[in-house]
Amino acid sequence: MAVTASMVKELREKTGAGMMDCKKALTETDGDMEKAIDYLREKGIAKAAKKSDRIAAEGLAFVEQEGNRAAIVEVNSETDFVAKNENFKALVAELAKHVLSQNPASVEEALQQPLQGNGDTVEKYINGQIAKIGEKISLRRFEVIEKGDNAAFGSYLHMGGRIGVLTVLEGTTDEDLAKDIAMHIAAIKPTYVNRDGVPAEEVEREREVLKQQALNEGKPENIVEKMVEGRISKFFEQVCLIDQPFVKDGDQKVGKYVKSKGAEVKLFVRYEVGEGIEKREDNFAEEVMSQVKK
Repeated sequence: MAVTASMVKELREKTGAGMMDCKKALTETDGDMEKAIDYLREKGIAKAAKKSDRIAAEGLAFVEQEGNRAAIVEVNSETDFVAKNENFKALVAELAKHVLSQNPASVEEALQQPLQGNGDTVEKYINGQIAKIGEKISLRRFEVIEKGDNAAFGSYLHMGGRIGVLTVLEGTTDEDLAKDIAMHIAAIKPTYVNRDGVPAEEVEREREVLKQQALNEGKPENIVEKMVEGRISKFFEQVCLIDQPFVKDGDQKVGKYVKSKGAEVKLFVRYEVGEGIEKREDNFAEEVMSQVKK
């Protein structure tokens, strides 16, 4: 498969590796992007995993709670300026209330529902706000969560809503404890609650990358497996909430800290506004010059 300049550019953006290293990786893997990423990691050229979750789009995350039910939503705008607008903030809160009260199964279903059960549809409401605010606005995603009576919601909005977290602790009604865990999740960005939640294929892929790294470092094969097991524990610390040192007490893991309070983390949802969305990169200088020449 021919390696194109756009493929090299994409791999550079995802790994931070140099252009020639990216080209070689793609050539060696016959243009397979995922295998090229692993190739670079194995060679120690790209030490981080994919950087594809670039934060680009603007908007807000928001959490709405009532009784034993809570909803977390992300609503996008085109600019940060609009995201700070009071009208936009009110719109986000209104959409969160709708999602919580009407419990749609998808964004598409939500858009066709009457807003909070009455009048115009959510889609018409958003379009009306677009006309007022002057920017494209979209309800990107949401999740509705229910808890039992012996459980606590923890919610946290960071940077005014750039990051939103909703978590559920079972075995406690201590909302302050649950909020502390939500703050940790906002800061440290785990992907799973515990090791059981990590897909087997993801663990196996990481294990293979770590094995190749060790072999490329010249380590004897008879000790490579032990090294891999030690390094895979570090991987779990990166992705599993309960294996991470708690931000408010680095001497304790999150799981042990929560257990000491008689509780257990059941689940969490973490939204970082714009993650995974590629934003158009404008050249501001060129834009200004084009206006001057008119």
